[in-house]
Amino acid sequence: MLLIPPLTMMDFFRKSEGVWFTQRTVHHFDAVTDESGESQLHVQVVEPPDPRIQSVCEAQNVDPGLARGGASFMWQAHARDRTPNPDQAAVLVDIPDDETGRSGKLLRNQGYVEKIPVVSRYWFGQDGILTIDTDYENNQGQERCWFITDDFRVRVSTVRMMNGVYLMTYCSERRCVSDADLAAMIQQNLARA
Repeated sequence: MLLIPPLTMMDFFRKSEGVWFTQRTVHHFDAVTDESGESQLHVQVVEPPDPRIQSVCEAQNVDPGLARGGASFMWQAHARDRTPNPDQAAVLVDIPDDETGRSGKLLRNQGYVEKIPVVSRYWFGQDGILTIDTDYENNQGQERCWFITDDFRVRVSTVRMMNGVYLMTYCSERRCVSDADLAAMIQQNLARA
């Protein structure tokens, strides 16, 4: 099956919806403690009528009518018995530049590097690679993300701080199969037997 990469932010959010197992490698250029490890990322599409879209837009003085939609992201330590931590969550709102939706602004209620509301710029390359640039108060970040298959994607990010310290992160992410999906797969295989 040929992978069709998403070329708009809302297509990207829809393709990303679900729970992802993330294996992360972090390289600090200043001997800070190692943040490499495993986690889960929960992604849920947020449609324009959702009040979170209006709230994020109003906080950034942006007309909510310009929003095409958004997504909520929640991170958790990789453990099946834990629930996601709402303090490790963000809502992103897509404000495309034009009707193509291939570039635009991402409004976030809180940034990844600094926990403040932030506006990022994004664009999709012809190859489907999403690039997001973010200028924080004290840092600059760039994240690139692309799908290898529908259920496996890669994220690479860099952060440059005011003092010149760099941080680089590589994440490989695979979609987690829900219990309902697993049960359906088992039934489908049993029916073939």
